[in-house]
Amino acid sequence: MAHAADTTSGSAHGVTKPDLTEAGASNLSKFTSSADQSVRLAAPTTTTTTKSKLAAPQTVAATGVEGNPTLAVGLEAISVTAHGFELDSSITSATTPLDISVAWGDGATTTATAAGTEVVVSQHAYAELGQYTIKVTVTDKTAGTSVVNQVAVTTEGSDYTPYGPTRLLDTRNGTGAPKAKVAPYTSSRVKIGGNGSIPAGVTAVVLNVTVTNTTSGGHITAFADGDEKPTTSNVNFAPGQTVPNLVIVPVGANGYVDLYNGGWESVDLIADVTGYFTQSASSGYTPLAPERFVDTRIGLGTAQGQVAGQTSFGVQIAGKGQVPASGVTAVALNVTVTNPRQDGHLTVYPGGQQAPTASNVNFTAGQTIANSVIVPVGPDGKINVRNGAWAGIDVIVDVVGYYSPNSKAAYLPFAPERLIDTRDPASPVAGALPGREYIYLPIAPGEPGIKGFVLNSTATNTKGTGFLAVAPDPNTMDQYASDTAGTPAPPTSSTLNWTTGKTVPNLVQASTGSNGIIDFFNQSDADIDLVVDVFGVYEDN
Repeated sequence: MAHAADTTSGSAHGVTKPDLTEAGASNLSKFTSSADQSVRLAAPTTTTTTKSKLAAPQTVAATGVEGNPTLAVGLEAISVTAHGFELDSSITSATTPLDISVAWGDGATTTATAAGTEVVVSQHAYAELGQYTIKVTVTDKTAGTSVVNQVAVTTEGSDYTPYGPTRLLDTRNGTGAPKAKVAPYTSSRVKIGGNGSIPAGVTAVVLNVTVTNTTSGGHITAFADGDEKPTTSNVNFAPGQTVPNLVIVPVGANGYVDLYNGGWESVDLIADVTGYFTQSASSGYTPLAPERFVDTRIGLGTAQGQVAGQTSFGVQIAGKGQVPASGVTAVALNVTVTNPRQDGHLTVYPGGQQAPTASNVNFTAGQTIANSVIVPVGPDGKINVRNGAWAGIDVIVDVVGYYSPNSKAAYLPFAPERLIDTRDPASPVAGALPGREYIYLPIAPGEPGIKGFVLNSTATNTKGTGFLAVAPDPNTMDQYASDTAGTPAPPTSSTLNWTTGKTVPNLVQASTGSNGIIDFFNQSDADIDLVVDVFGVYEDN
């Protein structure tokens, strides 16, 4: 049933637009410079001539120092988007006409006027991420004086830099941590900033986290060291399972990430890094509607037939489909293994390199399993896919986005927030999602600057075999409100695959499309419960 191309979706289950203000505001920065930092400019010396019937004309010097002696301006710049700020200029002045000039530090200047003491609000979005100095000048022409204040700011968003894949943690052999299982309800700390050539000050990291040697059910939660552990989960597992999942997780101020074992028994953890985010210009993100590049079952993108054990094949990324021919530094994928003849793992890595020890998908004989992958693209514009098992497998590769210096969407992490949990009566959609039906999530309607979200989707209480498909909705909210929305066609790609009774998570880099709505399709003939958590947003400038 996985990836069936002829399935059609049924009834829609709508969700009201979630309020992400609290989640987003927790990370937004403020930069201030108090009014007492204002510098009064030396006013030019002017002369005026006065006339009197009783005295000869005389010249009076107006230095401007005495005029409007309380004139000052305090600044507060508040991050409102990945690239943009709201600037509050709090002016103290006598009641008089004032001219305000704001130099944003990137060559752009805006002007405004005031009539005395008041707060003047300005907004600006920078084309590139980075550090800028905002300079505000307030001029009282009547008094012949002006004051200047400035504030240094750093844009909130982060760009991506490919790295690896490189193994940072393996508790089985003592890589990055003591050689010992992670005890229940404790965390393993993973050093990110300053590890290898990863710089200090990284804001978030892309890790493939694998849990193995499990003897009970449970979950793994990834979060920034020093932050409160969220209630969301990143990896869910059952006894005896080896489960990988991609995570994009904020990095603590000390450069560490915590991996919390929420199971009842000890587990081994593995973490492989494929990139990191910093608040400086690097590679932005361009989300795409899922597009299939490889299907070995039909010979799409590579030779038809199973990939033999211990062999690799190359996949052309640059210049194919909607991916540009040059400048692509990394690609976001959903990779599925199906029809494996024995247990094993699959590794995706850049073209022109040797296969690393890292793995992206772990599978058992007969299992169909998908995982999100972000992998650097080689200088030849290709990636490689290696079957680490000793027997054949079929491989499916769907492209969901790419990173490049020309891509303008920067990443803004959120405090994790649960958007949907059909098990919860208080959820916007309560009750199991029936087979062949879908949930539409209006996560960013009317916000064209938001290009995509980082989500974690989990299928649980599965009553049959199937898969979840995620894609932008072609309808608008007005069409849903007027009951004129058409039934969207589900994509042929899968985000996660399940069998009866299994709980399966997977990270989703979901495009918001043209209308800011994301659809979740239950591509099976039986009920499932669906859990969706949000971890961050991609915003352009």
